Amino acid sequence: MSEPIAQSGGAAPMLAIFTDFDGTLVEIAQTPDAVEVHPGLPEQLDRVARDFGHALAVITGREIADIDRFLAPAHLPVAGAHGAQRRRADGTLIELDTEIISAAQAIASAIAPLVAEHSDLILEPKDGAVALHYRQAPYLEEECLLAMQDAISDHAEFTLVPGKMVIEARPAGFDKGSALRAFMQEEPFVGRTPIFIGDDKTDEDAFRVAQELGGIGIKLGPGRTVAQMRIADVASVHALLEGLAEIANSSRPAAAIAGDAPILADTTTAH
Repeated sequence: MSEPIAQSGGAAPMLAIFTDFDGTLVEIAQTPDAVEVHPGLPEQLDRVARDFGHALAVITGREIADIDRFLAPAHLPVAGAHGAQRRRADGTLIELDTEIISAAQAIASAIAPLVAEHSDLILEPKDGAVALHYRQAPYLEEECLLAMQDAISDHAEFTLVPGKMVIEARPAGFDKGSALRAFMQEEPFVGRTPIFIGDDKTDEDAFRVAQELGGIGIKLGPGRTVAQMRIADVASVHALLEGLAEIANSSRPAAAIAGDAPILADTTTAH
């Protein structure tokens, strides 16, 4: 597994586990609705959450409702739309400013003509954010970027964030790092050591914050990153979660269990 995770000796580490969804818990699909969730994943997440005192949350660019739909019957704390939406562990929803919601709707309306012109583009309007996917039309990347820049030009409170074949408009001040930090100030996360697992550029803020708080960022796949650790693929993420659950439930020393499954690598030696 990894030395940092296993440093707790024989006791289960007091971890707070945060994970991205697309490209981390599930493989990236051609369209947002086409992702396939492993049948055992919702139960696994529920079980790991219980093992760690319910200190497990999903931090994603998707809306909270999307995560609930894909991971049902699991009902986890979620930060959606890069933190513009957030549901606490007690089920409380953090309400968005109505002006932000209206601005996101205006941005989506401004992008709609481009999407109507190119059927391979996918517009994903959200409460408080807008995503424009060009995975099926990568040659339109520059045109999508220019259109999104123009769409937010009248909305100074919004900024653009590039992802994997997607450009997102989100409110300034909201990102996955700020969402992780907010969770860490609340029960049951407060006082624990955060782990964040993600695969995209938009996850870098969360890697940074997790490590500022004494935890670990785990980057899935290749590419430059601030994360201290790297993991190979989605299947390895599922194995890591299983290993964490075993540490929480085993009388064996954490280091011994970690040695059984060395699925993490230090980013200073693996690129």
